[in-house]
Amino acid sequence: MKAILCKSYGPPENLVLEEVQDLNPKEGEALVDVHSAALNFPDTLQIAGEYQYQPPLPFIPGSEASGIIIELGPNIKGFEIGDRVMAVPGVGAMAEQVCVPASGLRKIPDSMNFKTASGFPMVYTTSYYALKQRANLQPGETLLVLGSSGGVGVTAVELGKLMGAQVIAGASSEEKLQFAKKAGADFLVNYSDGNLKTKVKELTKGKGADVIYDPVGGDLFDQATRCINWNGRLLVVGFTSGRIPEYKANLALLKGSSMVGVFLGRFATEEPEAYETNMDELFEFFKQGKIKPAVNQSFKMDDFVSAFNIFKERKVMGKVTLEFKK
Repeated sequence: MKAILCKSYGPPENLVLEEVQDLNPKEGEALVDVHSAALNFPDTLQIAGEYQYQPPLPFIPGSEASGIIIELGPNIKGFEIGDRVMAVPGVGAMAEQVCVPASGLRKIPDSMNFKTASGFPMVYTTSYYALKQRANLQPGETLLVLGSSGGVGVTAVELGKLMGAQVIAGASSEEKLQFAKKAGADFLVNYSDGNLKTKVKELTKGKGADVIYDPVGGDLFDQATRCINWNGRLLVVGFTSGRIPEYKANLALLKGSSMVGVFLGRFATEEPEAYETNMDELFEFFKQGKIKPAVNQSFKMDDFVSAFNIFKERKVMGKVTLEFKK
């Protein structure tokens, strides 16, 4: 089978597409014939050797895929050969085949195509967990989403609106803001001029946002701490800016606000039943047409460098996928 390999840490240009040995599923695993694999910002960190979890070299990057089960390992239950599934293997998704434990598999609805399925699990579960469990977002509250055109950002806009919030989408360009608007944003804020605080205060009549969803970090985090409402919740989702910011404790005191961490992997491990309930609810939203996943940037398997560089160039809008089938 063909696979994208990381043999040395560095930019996407260091990756290679090579023939590797075919896989055999172990106990509790299924072998998935990959149709589509999704890219996420952590993948760019991992191939550079900068992520919190680094598999030994060489490794096949990618944590999300979709396809068809073609072989079952011993003692795997709930799945059959021929099942259409989305897969979260942790690593190894960017290949023609991947072995995935049962816990990382979920059958996909007939109405969901492989491209959509490959990019569905991580972004939607992250945003739903953030808004539902961590922020306890309430109807009528104001939600500010930073990086609102990215993979997780646009799902936060979509889900926040679905949950009854007034949504302010923040992004660095008008093109990105218009993309977020299509997902349901009520107000748009271009923060490229450094005036996020002033603009959010104006939109909220001086109060600030009740919940702030921040996958960016850096300077935007610093500004966000100053445009949060009384009893506000600042959700720490990631640091795509490259700088991990520091939280000024006096601001939490003065505003009665909270900084709340959002770590999907730990949530799935510590609270598996709640995680599965969230997935069930998200699937129902999809089946009912209440959420419409945005996969705008897809590349052929051998054009993986271009796919990775979308993140480097900060041009991500929705999900980015690699297609392994013609």
